[in-house]
Amino acid sequence: MAGKKVRFESRSPEETQRIGAALAEVLRAGDVVATMGELGAGKTCFLQGLIRGLGVTEPVTSPTFVLLNQYRGRLPVYHLDAYRTQSHTELLDLGVEELFYGDGVTVVEWADKLLPLLPTHTITVRISGVGDEPREILVEGLPEDACPDTS
Repeated sequence: MAGKKVRFESRSPEETQRIGAALAEVLRAGDVVATMGELGAGKTCFLQGLIRGLGVTEPVTSPTFVLLNQYRGRLPVYHLDAYRTQSHTELLDLGVEELFYGDGVTVVEWADKLLPLLPTHTITVRISGVGDEPREILVEGLPEDACPDTS
């Protein structure tokens, strides 16, 4: 993916959420954020911060069993979890292409399951580390003028 790369380190769930919220500040309508990492790495935690950073005030939960949650913030937010999906056809039937090119921000957990479907303008977030380990959060594909501020 083209664009700017930024690396963060997180030592707590709160810090992971703060990094997600910082990324939200630079997002615009039509952006897609694809998260990848092991089970327990903090994808949901990161996206909770990001979605709250987009102005969503209701509780944010992973849509593992329903596949898609929708929220209203400063932009519409579409939260997709591909963990339980079995095929790209299932995701296409869900309407992911319309979400990727729509009027809101689409955030994806387990995005590695739908890599061929992701648009070229996708911002990828790779989270490594599990358990009590610090997390390394690598954000790629940011616009060159975007600079998430985590202070």
